[in-house]
Amino acid sequence: MNRVWIGAGLVLLALTACQGKMASQSGSQETAPAMKAPAAKGHMADAEAKKTPVERGKYLVEAIGCNDCHTPLKMGPNGPEPDMSRMLSGHPEDEKLSAPPKMTGGWMMAAAGSMTAFAGPWGISYPANLTPDPSGLGAWTVDEFIKTMRTGKHWGESRAILPPMPWRGIGQLSDRDLKAIFAYLQSIPPVSNHVPDPVPPPEAPGAPAKQAG
Repeated sequence: MNRVWIGAGLVLLALTACQGKMASQSGSQETAPAMKAPAAKGHMADAEAKKTPVERGKYLVEAIGCNDCHTPLKMGPNGPEPDMSRMLSGHPEDEKLSAPPKMTGGWMMAAAGSMTAFAGPWGISYPANLTPDPSGLGAWTVDEFIKTMRTGKHWGESRAILPPMPWRGIGQLSDRDLKAIFAYLQSIPPVSNHVPDPVPPPEAPGAPAKQAG
């Protein structure tokens, strides 16, 4: 069954920031003790310090929004929703797509209906399977994962990671946080799903043929 490509446009994916509630201020000096804010900050720091790497990783994965591209959408009672039975398993291997629409008039990117395939000047990219199945991150080491996020290279040394993966932002995280993300990804249910390889863009008419080697 063919999926329809939806929305052709420039998609900007950024890391999601967690916002705290702004405390309301009163005009009375007596109702706003100055020492309560540091105590609250200390309590929050203690709570963060007590999180296991998996708990910290789960928080980061959800805050960054990894499910937005790596978990396929399904049609629910209120419209498209993440199919959590395939959480973070990437583009479904059995989902065949038609040719993407041509980008004209300033449009740069098109997304598939599942939100797990993207087409642009780079060709077609498919978000990876992040589960610990052998078809996903099962064969990866934490060092390879960190190197990939730091360099933007698959396995840390192979092909370039393609848009819209925001590896540049994720790569700014500390080793501790990247290890926590990897620990969480290794803890989720494995899903067997071989994500297709990226599709390079078609050669421009009249372009010289590429030579092997």
